[in-house]
Amino acid sequence: MYRSHVLVCGGTGCTSSGSTKIIDTLQAEIIKNGLKEEVSVVQTGCHGLCAQGPIVIIYPEATFYAMVTNEDVPEIVSEHLLKGRIVNRLLYKEMITEDGIKSLNETDFYKRQHRIALRNCGVINPENIDEYIGTNGYEALGKVLTEFTPDQVIQSILDSGLRGRGGGGFPTGLKWKLAKGNDADQKYVCCNADEGDPGAFMDRSVLEGDPHVVLEAMAIAGYAIGASMGYIYIRAEYPIAVDRLEIAIGQAREYGLLGKNIFGTDFSFDIELRLGAGAFVCGEETALMTSIEGNRGEPRPRPPFPAQKGLFEKPTILNNVETYANIPQIILNGPEWFAAMGTEKSKGTKVFALGGKINNTGLVEIPMGTPLREVINDIGGGIPNGKKFKAAQTGGPSGGCIPAEHFDIPIDYDNLISIGSMMGSGGLIVMDEDNCMVDIAKFFLEFTVDESCGKCTPCRIGTKRLHEILDKITNGQGTMEDLQKLEDLCYYIKENALCGLGQTAPNPVLSTLRYFKDEYLAHVVDRKCPSGVCKALLSYIIEADKCKGCTLCARICPTGAIQGKVKEIHLIDQSKCIKCGACMEKCKFGAISKK
Repeated sequence: MYRSHVLVCGGTGCTSSGSTKIIDTLQAEIIKNGLKEEVSVVQTGCHGLCAQGPIVIIYPEATFYAMVTNEDVPEIVSEHLLKGRIVNRLLYKEMITEDGIKSLNETDFYKRQHRIALRNCGVINPENIDEYIGTNGYEALGKVLTEFTPDQVIQSILDSGLRGRGGGGFPTGLKWKLAKGNDADQKYVCCNADEGDPGAFMDRSVLEGDPHVVLEAMAIAGYAIGASMGYIYIRAEYPIAVDRLEIAIGQAREYGLLGKNIFGTDFSFDIELRLGAGAFVCGEETALMTSIEGNRGEPRPRPPFPAQKGLFEKPTILNNVETYANIPQIILNGPEWFAAMGTEKSKGTKVFALGGKINNTGLVEIPMGTPLREVINDIGGGIPNGKKFKAAQTGGPSGGCIPAEHFDIPIDYDNLISIGSMMGSGGLIVMDEDNCMVDIAKFFLEFTVDESCGKCTPCRIGTKRLHEILDKITNGQGTMEDLQKLEDLCYYIKENALCGLGQTAPNPVLSTLRYFKDEYLAHVVDRKCPSGVCKALLSYIIEADKCKGCTLCARICPTGAIQGKVKEIHLIDQSKCIKCGACMEKCKFGAISKK
């Protein structure tokens, strides 16, 4: 029996910051200090507070050490683990109060969360099936196989109100019911772990921290619809998640939790991985299935829908990682428990990846209906450097922006759609007053143009024309006619594109036109970028009353655009200036500004 457990984040973020080396050093220092029989080191998944990584948490005290380096490890071992003295300088600062040290669950980042899909992430070793079983893992599967009929399983999911967390929000139980109602000699259960939105890492973190929950849920889904085979489609750029899924599948087979006659019943179910090449379009269900079949990932016309004719032309259900992560807890706690959380039409919780201009970059899980202001200011720690909130982009390139006027909107499926945004899979990119919304729209369009599969003309050509118009506007060459063309083309693409990628591609443009039309007009009419982002519309100016003639700006200018003698006012030759901003960054007197 160990007296202390040292949990080290082994998610992608912390791993990239050196947590693997920290684990090795911890183990070596523990042996060196004679603590091998008393202290265990556990590699976990993501704890959520990515901005503070690498993270080390020591139990039973639940001491949260943030931004740990390999050089900090000997002190942690000698002071905390050997002598029982907390290393205050490494503590997560939000835990330190005038009255002492508060618990991790009392911090603003964690106390407002309700973790269901993330309940095991950062808590268990994802590569040890016994730890998953120790947290009631596979109990839900055993329960449905011995106590539920397939129809009862589906009814429980329907009664819970669970909607698909991949972006569309389609009722999960209804999808399963439709697939069960179609007879076939073979049916399939698929998991979408492709997750291609810029700034999104929710599904990856679940797979890295709790892979067995997805395997268990897929087996439950297989029993419910009458399927014996499942596929997890995951992008190859997620090597840690792929490795842990492979380990989990092997362990589940060894324990008889995948394969033939699970729990001694006549139900058999197995799962295989399929690696994707990172095509965003393969987040669309029919394109994903086409890719699993070994063909180029392109969407198919619907109907027929996958529940009728999906993978290999057999009835198929497809849900994303987060959707599946809720299933076992719904079975164990009952649909009423899940339905009691959230709003009338959006039940349960939602996982978001917070990114952009926010202090607490990371992963959060909140009840549906939580106001955006609470997510950003309280959980997210607000905007850095005292800047003002300008907008938040939800749904990635398929979503839209939420402006400051809707800062208090409760986050759920219907509310976001009503203001021209969407839930999406859960990426939430925060922007402040320094962001140019025309440039943001162009950024997402550039991504969509690159990711279009090219099958249908509205998406293949239409998104490219949209990007060209936006590029023209940000280069100071736009006209009022271009603004009208931009809007007309957006609606044409939405109405005529084949799949969800094309149909939602105009959303960032339409939402920024709706809420930030003044910025578009400034670019077109005044030939100015109010936020000072679009280089073609910028000018760097030396303010005469502040310039000391130190010559530093002239010396660092890469094009020799700045001229002036020592102790004399300098000038910038706009014809030579490439607008790199190096002069303004280095000026010690604040004499250079951009206009």
